[in-house]
Amino acid sequence: MKNKLRQHIEEIIPLTDEEFDFVQAHFKLITLKKHQYLIQENTFINNDFWVIEGLLKASFTDENGKEHILQFAMENWWITDYQAYFNGIKTIINVDCIETAKVYSLSLSDRENICNNLHKMANFFRIKSSNGYVALQDRILTLLSSNSKERYNLFLKKYPQLFQRVPKSLIAAYLGVSRETLSRLNKK
Repeated sequence: MKNKLRQHIEEIIPLTDEEFDFVQAHFKLITLKKHQYLIQENTFINNDFWVIEGLLKASFTDENGKEHILQFAMENWWITDYQAYFNGIKTIINVDCIETAKVYSLSLSDRENICNNLHKMANFFRIKSSNGYVALQDRILTLLSSNSKERYNLFLKKYPQLFQRVPKSLIAAYLGVSRETLSRLNKK
């Protein structure tokens, strides 16, 4: 697992053994079971999570009890309630496991310590955040400007591995369609 984290970081910046040992010491390993919550809404969270193994989903449940999936997170993806993480407020989303998972947890204070003492890691987190913002903007624009068939085809194209791992009811919630609509799209 240690090597996976190093590989992930070194996709963006190189680290010496000493630098990686410093960085890795700030991460804590968490093992979760299928259906276990990593984050529950209306709680405080001070950690960002990097997925080593498994699959998670971030979701919001509206006042009518309808679940809206904001994000899936599989190996090498980061996930948390970023509003709560950066602003010190209660969470508004749930993050739970679709599959048994292993994640590394990084507190905001540990992240700041890493960045203050190893400036190239600040660059790493800036690039990861920028990529996340681009993906989020892409997702919002797709939801606003595409019909269900276009969203479905884009999901298949961008995330073919998720289509095999995620229950169809959750894919439907992610795409903003009913399970029946997803079945019709899948048959076409």
